[in-house]
Amino acid sequence: MSSSKALTKAMVHFWQNMSQKEDDPNSANPMLYDPIQDGVGSTRKLMQFIAATIVALGAVSAGTVLAWTSPVVNQLKSNESLAMTSEQESWVGSLLAIGAFFGAIPAGILADMIGRKYINMALGVPFLLSWGLIISATNVGMLYAGRIFAGIATGAVCVVAPMFISEIGEASIRGALGSFFQLFLTMGILLVYAVGSFVDWRTLSGVCAIPPALLIVGMFFLPESPVHLVKKEKRNDAVKALKWLWGKECNSRAAIQVIQNDVDSAAGKASIRDLWTIPANRAGLIICLCLMLFQQISGINAVIFYTEPIFQKAGTSFDASVCTIIVGVVQVFMTFGSTLLIDKAGRRILLMQSSIVMGACLTMLGIYFHLMDAKHDVSSIGWLPLISLVLFIVSFSLGFGPIPWMMMGELFGPDVKGMASSIAVMLNWTLVFIVTKCFGMMLENFGSDITFWIFAVCMAIATVFVALKVPETKGKSGAEIQMILAGKQN
Repeated sequence: MSSSKALTKAMVHFWQNMSQKEDDPNSANPMLYDPIQDGVGSTRKLMQFIAATIVALGAVSAGTVLAWTSPVVNQLKSNESLAMTSEQESWVGSLLAIGAFFGAIPAGILADMIGRKYINMALGVPFLLSWGLIISATNVGMLYAGRIFAGIATGAVCVVAPMFISEIGEASIRGALGSFFQLFLTMGILLVYAVGSFVDWRTLSGVCAIPPALLIVGMFFLPESPVHLVKKEKRNDAVKALKWLWGKECNSRAAIQVIQNDVDSAAGKASIRDLWTIPANRAGLIICLCLMLFQQISGINAVIFYTEPIFQKAGTSFDASVCTIIVGVVQVFMTFGSTLLIDKAGRRILLMQSSIVMGACLTMLGIYFHLMDAKHDVSSIGWLPLISLVLFIVSFSLGFGPIPWMMMGELFGPDVKGMASSIAVMLNWTLVFIVTKCFGMMLENFGSDITFWIFAVCMAIATVFVALKVPETKGKSGAEIQMILAGKQN
């Protein structure tokens, strides 16, 4: 025991000496001391979690937008002033994705130009504008306009919030912080499910306006991303930001040097062509786009948009709105569980369990609807849709929910991160539009059973892709990840 204490004291003394020599330009060798990689005891994590929480209010806002259609769709159909048709209903859901596509296009570029902090703050405005239009809507056109503005803000948030969060945390908690985006997205979804069960759609829309208002206020108190400040050659400001985030005792000189090395290695004006011609960029882009592809063709957003109607169609003995809230609660808790596991279990194993279990759940849903459509008595297995959807959400929340967003912030160097993130989010929302728009047509033309089986086959392909192509990035620095993608390191 005494030797263990002596060793501990020696280590503390060594790192204190390192910190005291910060003014010595030769003392901060990032190869010997990399706080981004190991965060050895001299940093504090509380402010990093607080900052990530404030930024993730944008994800809460996006979650409310995503889930809003589920509890209100029947109210909108029965509203006399709106008198929505089934076609108009599908557009209310799908216009969100169109707006998100166009919101993602400039988001990464603007984040590089004016900073992560101010673009995140500014995105609260279109969220508030969208809810204002929806609350005051007297015709379907105003609903359409509100959903487009909501989509623009959501698409942009999906680019800049994960980018900001990935740049403020140490490597030891980068995975946990990276999963915040999906965690708070699910909180927004649950908020809508819970409140929407008790209030009308206009009141629900007013409640949904609270998170973006809090986002605008909260962002005032946060520093800019240290990575962005180093890119803009504002090293003094970057040091202040880092000490705000990591604590005054952190070895900021070493940390800034590591960031500077990453920025220097990606120096120069990057072009879209560089995303394909440079091997590491190309590999990162392919992996990121494929993860976004499999995330959406799992059918997750079709399930989120139409959770309550799915339960109603299943004819389950459980109340549909209660089932919807159960799904939302499970999604929040399991996504929170992923924040605890992601830096311990690793990315690959969580992705693989996710695709395997989701595929099994989709297969079981297909079997249930096949029996029901064939006029078999399914009353004895009325619990199956609820169990299948809950397990589906559990596995999604532990893997393909948070990890694609988190890895989007990990797989690219500072020079191309903005462009690559915009492209990935544009693809994601294009797929959201396609899946959401086609889901109803697939149910009508193929039947519920074939529809869910198609999604199950997609998950089988996802499992093979992850096993063969996705590298493990747990605990690795940005430079190490780039070397792995370039094929120079295992």
